[in-house]
Amino acid sequence: MHANPVSISLSSYGADFVRQRGQEQFLDLLAAAGVARVELREELFATTPDAAALGAVIAALDLECLYSTPLELWTEQGLPDPQLTHKLDTAHALGAVALKVSLGHYHERCDMAALAALLPVHGPLLLVENDQTRQGGRIEPLQHFLQRADQLGLRLGMTFDIGNWQWQGEPAAQAARQLGRWVRYVHCKAVQRLADGRLAAVPPQAADLREWAGLMAEFAPGVVRAVEYPLVSDDLLTLTRAQVRDLSLLGLQAASTGELSHA
Repeated sequence: MHANPVSISLSSYGADFVRQRGQEQFLDLLAAAGVARVELREELFATTPDAAALGAVIAALDLECLYSTPLELWTEQGLPDPQLTHKLDTAHALGAVALKVSLGHYHERCDMAALAALLPVHGPLLLVENDQTRQGGRIEPLQHFLQRADQLGLRLGMTFDIGNWQWQGEPAAQAARQLGRWVRYVHCKAVQRLADGRLAAVPPQAADLREWAGLMAEFAPGVVRAVEYPLVSDDLLTLTRAQVRDLSLLGLQAASTGELSHA
């Protein structure tokens, strides 16, 4: 029985810390910690990276790469964001298996044919994530969009962010039941309300891990799951290893019955 693959979103080490050091400086740490995938964050690059060179370093460490951009897929005018092609090209140059975006301002009049024309036949898979916004963080518009994409045979899937549902008061368990068949990547983070009323991502407790294990049952066996909560320690390697171990065990029994998903 093999452990499920775990990704690290590099934002987990702290935005300022990662920008100062450079995302490439964390790759050896991830490889040593048993990580399967690195999630590079566009907003954490201090300068435009040499994507091909960075991709070669990632591949040499036997890591998968996913490229995350804060781009919203749909504009208020009902068209794909014009920067989508550039983001897909960058992901391709990095050797990324997927490009992660948020839904944006999807509605039933959105031009799905225009999106279809932009999606590559091969290369990075487009993954649409539930974010924390009113437009992109609710079950209904995501389900409607994914159903239409299915009908048109579009090559895309979903990133399911467990914690983000709380920003719009959507039940994660209901979201998993309704959207689970499209999920190709899972962002894991616990959430707590701060004294000032704001919500914030925090590391999981035992109860969170039990809840996440239940959600994994709604997804394909072996789906890649990512740390997207604060990793703060004087010994980042030991901490990262421990978090990789915990997440890799979620849904392990289900994963043993099918092939691992690496999209």
